[in-house]
Amino acid sequence: MIYFCAAAHNDATTVGLVLWKVRQVFSAFSREYHFLVADDGSTDTTAAVLESYQRVLPLSLIRYEGHQGYAACVEALLKDALTRSDRPKRDFAITIHADFEVSPDTLPLLVRAMESGADLVVAEDPDANGTFARRLVRRSAPWLLRPGVRVPGIRDLLSGVCAVRLSTLRYCFERTKTALFETDGTCARAELVARTAAVARQISVVSTPPAAGLVSTTAEGSALGLALELFRAGRRLRVPAPSVEVQRAPEVQKAS
Repeated sequence: MIYFCAAAHNDATTVGLVLWKVRQVFSAFSREYHFLVADDGSTDTTAAVLESYQRVLPLSLIRYEGHQGYAACVEALLKDALTRSDRPKRDFAITIHADFEVSPDTLPLLVRAMESGADLVVAEDPDANGTFARRLVRRSAPWLLRPGVRVPGIRDLLSGVCAVRLSTLRYCFERTKTALFETDGTCARAELVARTAAVARQISVVSTPPAAGLVSTTAEGSALGLALELFRAGRRLRVPAPSVEVQRAPEVQKAS
């Protein structure tokens, strides 16, 4: 089973389209899948949209009355996947976005890498759409997060799309003892990669394909604010570096 985990906050205009696009992409796969979505205190019509899709898709919802934040939602979804699976060495979770920040066409690349034996697969797109300053911060994240977060071989720690084998995830939860995350927001994306990489036996990276005209609605926020957040996290966190080398798939050519 593949568990697609998405945190949604006021994503009514995109979350249903994302789920349907993933369904279309995986119509050619024989693997079973299930959507796990957290409605993080949305004040728009996200709840109604998800309820309508729940009737036609394999979809389970977690609803919060108040805004919990990205890290709390993702942690709850990953724990939910663990409780549902009876084959943690075979099953895995994939974190996705409730908008089109990363193309759903990336997901089959992650699945193939997982089926080849990886415990963690990270989708990379360091040149993702955004302002020059935002792209610069994203590319600089591995440096900004030092010394507390070090994952040599992964250039993009902030894509927020990765696949994790559930047996690896379970060990990660057992190792952290308390909450999986010490950070939130975009920084928590890097923390998830770092913590799972620290216990993974095989790590792979895939490059995201072109978004094919799909548009992300993610608010960019301040590039300087993100840089400071990453810098502070790098001095607060203490995540062991992985003991294995990262395997890199061939680069995907971007559309001009």
